Amino acid sequence: MPNKKRGDNEELSEATEKRIDELPKHAQHIFKKAHASAIKEYDDPEKRRGGKEESAEEVAHKVAWAAVKREYKKKGDEWIKKED
Repeated sequence: MPNKKRGDNEELSEATEKRIDELPKHAQHIFKKAHASAIKEYDDPEKRRGGKEESAEEVAHKVAWAAVKREYKKKGDEWIKKED
């Protein structure tokens, strides 16, 4: 079983924690909030587009990255805030 850490009231895998550590603090906050919300929202397989094909964790991961990418973009190895 993978190691888990607490992050904004929801658990994230160690691999996910390492990836989001590369994000600016604000983007990390966006990721964690979106992930926690999506875990609750998609706990029921009936609410997931793929049904039981994907776990709530997989869906939450996609939702959280999409939330980050709405406000940030990757330039080289660095995540930068998009301009309005």
